[in-house]
Amino acid sequence: MRRRSAAKFASVAVLLAASLLAVGPALWCLSTALKPAGQLLAYPPNWLPHPPTLESIRQVLEQSALPIYFRNSLIVTGLSLLISLAIGTHAAYAIARHRFPGRSALLVALLATSMIPGIAILVPLYHLSVMSGLYNSFTGQVIVYSAWNVPILIWLLKGFFESVPRDIEEAAWIDGCSRLRAFYTITLRMARPGILSGAIMVIVFVWNDFLITFTLTISDSRRLLSVGLYTYISNYGIQWGQLMAATLIALAPVVVAFFLLQRHLVEGLMAGAVKG
Repeated sequence: MRRRSAAKFASVAVLLAASLLAVGPALWCLSTALKPAGQLLAYPPNWLPHPPTLESIRQVLEQSALPIYFRNSLIVTGLSLLISLAIGTHAAYAIARHRFPGRSALLVALLATSMIPGIAILVPLYHLSVMSGLYNSFTGQVIVYSAWNVPILIWLLKGFFESVPRDIEEAAWIDGCSRLRAFYTITLRMARPGILSGAIMVIVFVWNDFLITFTLTISDSRRLLSVGLYTYISNYGIQWGQLMAATLIALAPVVVAFFLLQRHLVEGLMAGAVKG
C-alpha cells in the first residue's frame, strides 16, 4: 500500500514539474509583457508587475507591422491547411484501399522526403522560387508548406482509413452511393479524429516556421509572424516588453485551436496507439 502511495506521489510530482516546465516560460512572457518599462530590466526580477500595464501590447498592435504579419500567417496557414488536407486525404485513401505496383516503394519515398532537414534544401527552394517568379509571394510559401506536409499527412491518415471497415463503404455502394460519395459522406466522418490531428500538426508547423518564410520572402507585406517576432531583436538591443507582447499574440491562435480540437487530437492519438 505504501509503495502504491509513493508511486502515485512520485507520478504527481513529475507531472507537476513537467507542467511547470511547460507553462513557466509562457507565464514569464505574460509577466514581462505587462510590466512598465522601468521594471523590464530590474534585478532581481519580479513575477508580478506593479502596476500592470498594457502599453507594450498597445505599441505592438498600433505602432508596428505585427498586424500585417498576423494577417499573412492566417492566409498562408489557412491555404496550406486546405491544400494539404485536400491532397493528403485523397492520396491516403487511395493508398489504403488499393493495391498497385510500386505501392510500398511510393510509401518509402514519401517517408524519405519528410525526413530531409529543411535547412538542407533552402538554397534550391530559393533558386526555384526566384526562377519561377514566386519569390516574395504567398503562392510560393503555400506551395512549399503544402508539399512539405502532404507526405506526413498521407502516412498519418493511411492508418485511419485502413481502420474504417470496408463493409460500410460496400453497403453504401449497394444503396446507390458512388465510391467518391461514400468517401465524402462516410469514410471522412469516421476518420475525423485522424484528420483533425493532422490539421493541428499542419497548423503548428506552418504557424511556427521561420526558415522557409525568411528565405522565400523579403518584404513585410509577405512575411509571416515568426519573422515579425525577430524584428524586435536588433544590434541596438532587445525590446523585451514588445517582444513578449508579440509572442503572446502569436501564441494565442495555436493555443485556441488546440483547446478547440484537443478532444479529437486525443482520440486520434489513442486510435493510432491501438492500431500500432
